[in-house]
Amino acid sequence: MKQPKVSIGLTNPKSPKNVASVMRAAGNYGVGEIFYTGTRYDRAVMLNPDTPNLSRSVGQAVSLTAVSCLIDAVSEDVKIICVEFAEDAIALPEYKHPENALYVFGPEDGTLGQDVIDRADDVVYVPTMGCMNLAASVNVLLYDRLAKSFLKMDGNDLIRQSRDTNNRLKVKKI
Repeated sequence: MKQPKVSIGLTNPKSPKNVASVMRAAGNYGVGEIFYTGTRYDRAVMLNPDTPNLSRSVGQAVSLTAVSCLIDAVSEDVKIICVEFAEDAIALPEYKHPENALYVFGPEDGTLGQDVIDRADDVVYVPTMGCMNLAASVNVLLYDRLAKSFLKMDGNDLIRQSRDTNNRLKVKKI
């Protein structure tokens, strides 16, 4: 079976902590690459070199690449999916994810440009009462993609592989 191409696109992110949390989410859900635009993230990293590494080992294998245009960063067989509160967008619970996708998120303190929305194959939104944090939005979207996929989640093997080293909990069988 061919591995799907799934990437995250961040539009001018400003917070190294948020980007590290997005990297951790990407690692947890098998996303191999994150692209970002703008200069705020690089400047914030330079000004705050002591920013804690929140990506943990699971996010270490995820590539983080600065690009001038998110849409041009992926091949033509990848669908561009914007995640944004936009009129006439599709509610995430109703959305059918494409096999190959670049999910584009706006900045923490702004919105995607109309030009990006116009070039998207689809625009989805997470139905909440207000905006979520960037990293939280990425986690929700990637979980939705996983939950709707046909990937087999092998209970105890997955749990043993994924849980923290201090966690050895078992459910008591009655």
